[in-house]
Order: sequence, then structure tokens, then C-alpha cells
Amino acid sequence: MSKHKKIETTALTPPGHDSESLVKDFRRYFSHTLGRNHYQSTPHYEYIALAMTLRDRLMVGVNNTRHTYEHHDSRRVCYLSMEYLIGRSLRNAALNLDLGDEFNTALEQLGLDEEEIVELEHDAGLGNGGLGRLAACFLDSCATLGLPVIGYGIRYQYGMFRQKIADGHQIEEPDSWLRGGHPWEIERPEYEQPVQFGGRVERYIDDDGRAHTRWVDTHDVLAIPFDIPVPGYQNGTVNTLRLWSAVATDEFNLDEFNAGSYTEAVAARIAAENITMVLYPNDASENGKELRLRQQYFLASASLKDVFRQWVNRHGENFDNFADKHCFQLNDTHPSIAVAELMRLLIDVHGLTWDAAWNITSNCMAYTNHTLLPEALECWSVGLLEQLVPRVMEIVREINSRFIAEIEVRWPGDPEYRERMAIITEGPDPVVRMAHLAIVGSYSVNGVAELHSKLLKQGLFSDFHQLWPTRLNNKTNGVTQRRWLKACNPELSNLITASIGEGWVTDLEQLKNLAPLARDAAFRESWQAVKQANKMKVAALVKEGCGIELYPDAIFDVQVKRIHEYKRQLLNVLHVIHLLQRIHRGDVADWTPRCVLIGGKAAPGYFMAKLIIKLINNVAKVVNADPRTRGLLRLVFLPNYNVSTMETICPGCDLSAQISTAGKEASGTGNMKFMINGALTIGTLDGANIEIREAVGADNFFLCGMNAEEVAEKREQYDPKGIVAADDDLCEVMEVLQSGHFNLSEPGIFNPIIDSIFSPHDAWMTAADFPSFVAAQRRVASTFGDRERWTEMSILNTAASGHFSSDRTIREYNRDIWRLEPVSPVREPGH
Repeated sequence: MSKHKKIETTALTPPGHDSESLVKDFRRYFSHTLGRNHYQSTPHYEYIALAMTLRDRLMVGVNNTRHTYEHHDSRRVCYLSMEYLIGRSLRNAALNLDLGDEFNTALEQLGLDEEEIVELEHDAGLGNGGLGRLAACFLDSCATLGLPVIGYGIRYQYGMFRQKIADGHQIEEPDSWLRGGHPWEIERPEYEQPVQFGGRVERYIDDDGRAHTRWVDTHDVLAIPFDIPVPGYQNGTVNTLRLWSAVATDEFNLDEFNAGSYTEAVAARIAAENITMVLYPNDASENGKELRLRQQYFLASASLKDVFRQWVNRHGENFDNFADKHCFQLNDTHPSIAVAELMRLLIDVHGLTWDAAWNITSNCMAYTNHTLLPEALECWSVGLLEQLVPRVMEIVREINSRFIAEIEVRWPGDPEYRERMAIITEGPDPVVRMAHLAIVGSYSVNGVAELHSKLLKQGLFSDFHQLWPTRLNNKTNGVTQRRWLKACNPELSNLITASIGEGWVTDLEQLKNLAPLARDAAFRESWQAVKQANKMKVAALVKEGCGIELYPDAIFDVQVKRIHEYKRQLLNVLHVIHLLQRIHRGDVADWTPRCVLIGGKAAPGYFMAKLIIKLINNVAKVVNADPRTRGLLRLVFLPNYNVSTMETICPGCDLSAQISTAGKEASGTGNMKFMINGALTIGTLDGANIEIREAVGADNFFLCGMNAEEVAEKREQYDPKGIVAADDDLCEVMEVLQSGHFNLSEPGIFNPIIDSIFSPHDAWMTAADFPSFVAAQRRVASTFGDRERWTEMSILNTAASGHFSSDRTIREYNRDIWRLEPVSPVREPGH
């Protein structure tokens, strides 16, 4: 007789969406689960009780969705990503559950202020930039489109870091985002998976005389899954983001403890938990590199084993149609070790032949590339891989050996192709090129903007494109309009819905119906009023965070993104110095007031990026303290930029600066968020800027800088000193920068930046694009002076943004790569 009873759930009634049910459940959680009453009330526990109330309703969708996928035996996608920058969940859950006025009524009855409650939620520390935010947008769109997609990631205990500014310098503090608990997650210890490290490889012959390989004497770590619900927009579908947390297999070594060594007794546990302790450890040291590789293998192995667990439960050891039912989408090179791990599991654990395993692997792996920077394509030391995952490294060698044979067939006797394309480099310190492993093991490789994909085919991956001309394809990125317009900009959303209906929430192309209204004076006035109200919110945010007053009637000129030399925050601050010099010499006739807002984090080990932050802050200090700039110019560096901050900044932005060196930015998604909310773009012909300009028209986009072809041509004989000497404005800016005007008490601190601008080897070619940027900014200032024209352009930008929905992106992924059937959830029996 079974020890376990089957729980009868047929009598369960799904929790109601009416205000009475919401209030009742909130009070139950607040009092019975959290043990609080009105004498012991704190806002934190009010937030937790409200989150748990909404989570109950999400879990009904989770169960129904899972049941429906299993009932249909749906083909599904497993999205593997090291980052998911999901931000806050409460408002998103309320929106997607379609609670509407009932939710507001419940809050009123409980005496809760939604804005105050929302502010109590920490941003989930699961990412550091566009890669993670894109993954979050994709999951939202997959659920909204009813596609069977599960996200797999890592449950980092600490996010990247909390950024503080001290004397202009970036200071990193731990981002303990889980400190107060994360009520949206459900721990699933019953699905734990062991992940192997170290050990050795041995061969043996079974009783039937067959040769086998096994990985033994390993140091195992347990991966514990935590599930976060991902609701679609008001459609009942709730997909899952499964995050893995690392714990030791042996909580405590009693022998060590009895011998008097407490530290050694818990060492294994500490080492195991370090794997998921912090997002992307600083890899300036070898220890950092090793930990990052551990994270990547931990994610890949645990996720694949989870998929195998489910497959074997349903199909046993028959893998004939495994590839027909699965696609693993690799979000950049980070999880590309999954190619070799899938081969290992199929061959070593499930007994398939190499050819059978490779047929499955190469037909269910798909790789998205997110960078044109060769240095950003991860390469791992063969020695480190042999040490950490010796059996996996053996498989990588075999994949490489067979691929080299394929190269020899295609280009016989040509060692240059072999050298350029091999997965493992030759020489005394060989490395594994993880991007090459991903390309060789995948049936689809995509870039994320038309220019990016074109440059991949022509440059970085041109040899692979010759070998497999149909494998490389483009999928231009997008963002979800549910969070990046409807939720973060309710005033504008209401105006749009009142004008063209609410169909745009799930079909962003409908925003094109706004275009005729750009000529309507009354509509422009309403649009201006919304923008002005949003700018007041930005001003309040800056006042609170930085103590600086902004001018709401000025241009809000915004550049918020990861701090990196190729994104050229430096070019932006050089322009601010130029404006300061104009003010000093009295060149303020027809001046357009401007508030420049810059935000973003620099990687802890990235010296130049951190020095650029210091320069921005030093220049801001001088600009904002100068009485001559009052009412004319402000510069702000907003610390600790994150998703929630962007949700305030984005609606209030007038001008979106997207000024990366052409040919360096893969796509960008901040440019899309700003465009949807009516900001105008000043940008180079780089990444998705090109498609944004095509969509909205050249007259509604401020173009600056060289294009990718011009950058490549100029690089051959780049002479920045000559460029500076020939341009009076740039010459003046460099003179004041060299004079130490912004670092009087810190002599020489900015010399590395100055030297980089003057260097003929400056990969970012900052000096070359300065004159064009200044000219474009003059056009910006002139146009902003004509408020009716500016507002018309703003409306047209929103109207033309339909192509940049992540719904469109996901439809293209599904049409060309995933081939999933959309499924509408039905109620699970018993619920």
C-alpha cells in the first residue's frame, strides 16, 4: 500500500478577483501567516501580505498552464540566461491578472497607498543590464502569446551591487535584495538536481562488452529550484521562471567538527553556496573567473537535468522525438556549455551513441549573440575546464575534432580557416571559444538587430556563414509595452487608450493610429501636459536622490545604461563641457535650457568606466555650482540606476541619447523604451537605432556620427590630434579638460581619459564624432524651442514604435526557430 495519499482537491474554489476576496485574503495572510495585527503593523508586512494575496491567484494560472501544456504534450522552449532583470513584480501582477478597479477598491478598504506599497519591493537582483531586461521582456511576451516557454536562471543572493557615489567615485555595496524575503517565489526542493565538479573520468566495459565512460569522485553541489510565476496579459497563462540556488550535499562534516575544526566542517557548504552568492563576480582575478565558469555550468547542468527528469517521467528512456519536443535558447555565450553537457547526459547517463546524441543536440540548441565586441565573447582556459569539468572538456575536444574534419572537407589544406574557426585554439595556452561551441552545436544563430546580424555575417562569424549560409538570422529586439508604457506611464496610456482604444496593449502596431492626431492641436496639448507631469516626477526623483533642482521646462536629455567606453557617456560629458564653455563666453542668445541626466553602473574591475563616472560627477559639481549656469544647464549623475528608476525616468525623457560608436552596439533596448514613451532619439547609425530611424522617418530623428563603414575606413588612418586641432569647439573642450579645471585638487586623475581621446588607437573614436554630435545637439535645441513641432515629433515617435514590441520579436523567434503551438490554459482537474 502506498505511503502517500493523493490529496483530493476537487472541492477547491479558485480565489476570487473581487475586492471582498482580496481584502479577506490579505487580512488572513497578515494576521495568521505573518502573525501581525494593527498594533504590530509595519509597511513591509503589508507588502508581503499583499504580494502573497496576488501570488495565490497567480498559482491558479501556474497550475492550469502546466496542466494544459502536459495534456497537449506541447513542444516547449527552455530559455537559458544568466540574467533576468525582472524589476518589481507587484504592479505587474495586478495588471496582468486584470484585477482592475477591484484591486484599487481593496486597497482603499485596507487603507493602503499603492505607491507606498510598491516602493517597499526591492528590485530583484538577477541582472545588470540590457541582456537581463530583454530576457524579462521575452518571458512576458511568451506568456502573453500563450507559448510554452520556461525560463531557467540563477537565484543570486546578492545582485550586481548597490551603487553609491562618494566624492564622485563609484562605491559598490552589497545588494542584498533577498534580505526581506521574496514572496513571489515558490521553493521546489523535490526537484533538486546534483551538479558535478572536479573528479576524474574513467572507462569501463559492461557485461555486454560495450565501452562506457563515467565521471567519478566528483564534488557535487545541489541545485534547488525556486519558481517565479510569469503571468501573461489577462489571458490566464502563467509561465514559470525557474531559478537555481546552490547548497552543499552535506550540510555539515561531523568528523571535522568532532576533531575541533569548525571552519573546515562548514567549508563545503560555504564553497557550494558561493556559486549562487553574487551576480557575475568580478573576474579581475583567477578566482573570479573560476566562479563565473562554475555558475555557467551550474545553470546549464541543473536546467538540462530538470528537463530530463520531466522527459523520463513521461517517456522513459526513449529519446527518439526529444528534439521534436524541445528547443534550448542560449541567451548569449554564457550558457553555451549546455551544448557539451547535453551530449554528456545523452551519452554517459542515457546510453546513446555519439551520432544519435549529436543529432538530438544539434537540432534542439539555438544561440542568440548579443555582442560585436570580440573581447566580450567568452573564452575559457582548457586547463580550467579540465580541472572543473573534466568529462565535459573531453566532449568539447571531440566536438572540436569532428568539426575540424568538417572544415577540412569544405576547405581542404587551408590551415587559416581551421585556425579561425576551431572551437579550441592551438598554442601553449589553448582556450575554448564558447561562441564557436554554441554556433557549431546550434541549428539557429541569431543577431538582435539588422545591422548587428549583417556585421556578424560579414565579420565576426563570416567563416561560419560561408559554411552554413542559412544558420545565421536576425531577430531585432523588442520590449514589452505592458511594463514599458501601460504600467510605467499610466497617464499617457490612458490618453492613448481614450484616443485609439486599448488594443495596442497586445498589438503595439495599433499605435500607428496616433499619427493623424499629431496634427491635432488639442491632442498635442494633452500630450504635452502628460509629458510635463512625468518630468515633474523625474525632477522629484533627482531632488531626492541627488539634491539637485532640475528645470521642468528644459530639455530632459537622458543617457541611462551600463557605463562602457563604446556607449560613449564620455562623448556626452564632453558636450556638456562645450555647453559650459559657451555659457562662460556669453554665447547664450536663443539658448534652450537643458538638464542632462546620466546613470548606470560600471563593472567593479573596469577602470576606465569608473573613471568616466568620476569625470561626469566632477563636471556636474562644477556646472551645478556655477551661478552663470542657473536656469540654463544642469548635469546629474543618478546613482544606482535600475529597472524601477527607469520606470520613472522613461516617461519623463525628452531626448534619448543612443550614441555608441557605429558597429559596436548589438541592438539596445533603452532606445525602444524611450521611443514608445514619446522621447526623440539623438543617435548614431548603430544597433536598432537604424531601424528606429527608418520607422519614424529621418525628419523625426537626430542623426549624428559616422556609420559603421565610415568608422572602419577612418580607423586605418585615425588622427584625433588633427581632428581636435581642426575643430575650435573640441579644441576648447580639450584645453579646459587638460587644464585641470574639473580636478583642481586631484591633479592628473583624468589623464588616462585625455590620453584615450588623443590616441590614434582609440577604438571608440570619440573625437571623430564630437563635431557631428555638437551639430546634432544644436538642431535638438532649435527644434525644442518650437514646442508644437517637438510635440508632433514626440507623438510620431510613439506612433511608429509598434515594430519594437517584444511580442513581435517573440513571434519571429517562434515562426523561424521555435515552432511552438500557442496554447490557451484550461482549468486543471481539481481546481
